[in-house]
Amino acid sequence: MALTLQLPTTAGGLAPYTLRGQPPERPAAGARFNRIAYSAAHVVADPLAGGDPWLTAAVDWDATIAYRRRLWSLGLGVAEAMDTAQRGMGLDWPTSLELIRRSLDAARDVPGALVASGCGTDHLDIDAVKSVDDVIRGYEEQMQAIEKLGGKLIVMASRALARVARGPADYERVYGRVLSQARHPVILHWLGDMFDPALAGYWGTRDLDAAMDTALSIIAAHADKVDGIKISLLDKDKEIAMRRRLPPGVRMYTGDDFNYAELIAGDDFGGPPMQRHSDALLGIFDAIAPAASAALSALAQGDTARFHAILGPTVALSRHIFQAPTRFYKTGVVFMAWLNGHQSHFTMVGGQQSTRSLQHLAELLRLADAADLLEQPELAVARMKSLLAVYGVQA
Repeated sequence: MALTLQLPTTAGGLAPYTLRGQPPERPAAGARFNRIAYSAAHVVADPLAGGDPWLTAAVDWDATIAYRRRLWSLGLGVAEAMDTAQRGMGLDWPTSLELIRRSLDAARDVPGALVASGCGTDHLDIDAVKSVDDVIRGYEEQMQAIEKLGGKLIVMASRALARVARGPADYERVYGRVLSQARHPVILHWLGDMFDPALAGYWGTRDLDAAMDTALSIIAAHADKVDGIKISLLDKDKEIAMRRRLPPGVRMYTGDDFNYAELIAGDDFGGPPMQRHSDALLGIFDAIAPAASAALSALAQGDTARFHAILGPTVALSRHIFQAPTRFYKTGVVFMAWLNGHQSHFTMVGGQQSTRSLQHLAELLRLADAADLLEQPELAVARMKSLLAVYGVQA
């Protein structure tokens, strides 16, 4: 099959594009990493389900769990029921809990499989939340449900807390209560408002430096209950500054989908090892899993040049997928899974396949090809042509 097709351009026309057609590099079997690496994994919608997709989360459970098995087979952990899975953006709490249950069950069959699960307050009626005590009760309810299943917690940022908190002291109270009750060390989650506008002013202020001070003081007060913190601010300097101030033994999990390669590689800062590099909890690892695994394997073998040679070219794709409005990045992640044959359709929970333009998706295809991320180039061309046809384009 020819690898040439007509793709939309930014000028509003069409132009021929011929794929390089080079599939991604894969790690050797049994590859080991010297970084902890979680992929925030997407869910596969059930396109044949009835009901209104804007209101009902219909999940293809078999395809969703199969995708997680793929991530584990590549040595990556799964950050479950996070924003990449459209948590609070199409995926409700009852469905999220079922997803966590099924993922934990599947992980038991995979030696060494890592799973950490999102714990939040998204089941609360935000209009009925009047105090931080309501937020605490919300967190406690989800904590108990996930820990009952044997799950490790990712304490997600709370829209309800951002709404009712009056300052840093309210965050200290809520997180102090939550951390004191956690059975095992948790991963904290600081999601910037570019990912979710409802989280603006998190930690009690819009000043990022002051917000960082509050988060760090909470971590220092409960360091034995904090495995690490994931920050998604798309600002590498802020992440590095915070990483260097973390207590010994507390990890920085990069959530920076713009600068992850250099943040994971690290620097020559003279502090403890975990203050010199970031581990990873990234949505983009869902879309670039084979390349991420191969790069991390090279890094563990001391081949930093090879790490950058594999992972560096993926950054342009990631910046495109996560471009503003950043909260629509999930569409690009699912589009990549469809192009690569990991699901049979390009349909999303909540109908969110419509959040990006055809121009955006065409450029995504070009960038994925340039970074050698299309696992089955002929299939990718066939599927892109089918999408173009829906838009009235004969490719």
